[in-house]
Amino acid sequence: MSSSDSDSEFQEKPKPSTSKAKGKKKDDGKPKRKRLQDYLDEKAAREVAERAEELLRKRRRRGLADDEEDPEETTFPVINPMNFVKNKEIRHKQFKRMQGAKRKEEKEAKKTRKLEGIPSAPNHTIESLREKDETTVVNMEGEDQAEVMNDLANDEFCEYYQKSYEPRVMITFNATPHMVTRKFASLLRRMIPNAKTFRRNKTHLKRVCKSAIRENYTDILVVNENRKKPEGLLLIHLPDGPTAHFKVSNFKDLKDLKRNERDITTHRPEVILNNFTTRLGLTIGRMLGALFHYEPEFRGRRAVTFHNQRDYIFFRHHLYEFDKNGKRVKLRELGPRFTLKLRSLQVGLFDGKCGDYEWMITNKRHQMESRRRFFL
Repeated sequence: MSSSDSDSEFQEKPKPSTSKAKGKKKDDGKPKRKRLQDYLDEKAAREVAERAEELLRKRRRRGLADDEEDPEETTFPVINPMNFVKNKEIRHKQFKRMQGAKRKEEKEAKKTRKLEGIPSAPNHTIESLREKDETTVVNMEGEDQAEVMNDLANDEFCEYYQKSYEPRVMITFNATPHMVTRKFASLLRRMIPNAKTFRRNKTHLKRVCKSAIRENYTDILVVNENRKKPEGLLLIHLPDGPTAHFKVSNFKDLKDLKRNERDITTHRPEVILNNFTTRLGLTIGRMLGALFHYEPEFRGRRAVTFHNQRDYIFFRHHLYEFDKNGKRVKLRELGPRFTLKLRSLQVGLFDGKCGDYEWMITNKRHQMESRRRFFL
């Protein structure tokens, strides 16, 4: 053996290079591993296709065409592929991606609807979905409302709306009212013209009504309290009734609203009665409106609002101001603020034992026929 052969025999063989180019993967001929989501999508699609083929075979056995409706066919719920994803993070990302796509479709549909001039569907609320009441008065000036106009012309408040007398209101409470109750009564006296506050000193309410009629008062407001706060309001119209009992809630004092009592002037305010649509609502609205003078003093720019919404009567007291041009109006709330809820309407003067009630509500809402039925 020659020396050259021995040198070549012991010569090191070149090693395969192990360095890889950046961004390139080794192609060893093995199939790429599928992602979990691809596997789940294929599985869901395969199950849906198998179910569709099985239903198609059943329809053909029964002699039905492919586009013919089957009355006995049962529909299966659509399976969301995300239900098979067990990883919480991946499932959350896919859900967010699906929400974004849905939101994008809604924006595009809204844009096309706006360009085509198609009006959008109104939003459904409990007020808009309320059940129709047979006593609802839509148009007071309609020809079919002659009976309603006749009843209003002969009710207990017809003399007030004919401006035959000026209202005088007596505000009273129990013998030992607490501070919040006294403040509530004093604010009522400040807002209502020709109103005075009295303590009845455990006197029965029937005797108070007789003395008020003798002193030519037209209405009595009785403030009831519970847990040192005003809880109820009893409104008695003199001399023949009716009597309405309200629940008082969400009372906000001037201190809570950061207002000053000096801003409430002695001018007679304007009264706004809003959304009293039924026969019962008209009676309650006329009863509340009869507390104030029928000729407001517009110089004071005060407005008292009774807004009915879902049988809750919201009370607000505002001062409106005009700008220099006299076109825009700014509202500034003077306070107080509270909410009334009608509990009962009694015929005649107050009688706790033998009174005849025209309307009464139960304490629990679920005892009524429906949550969408309103009475005012």
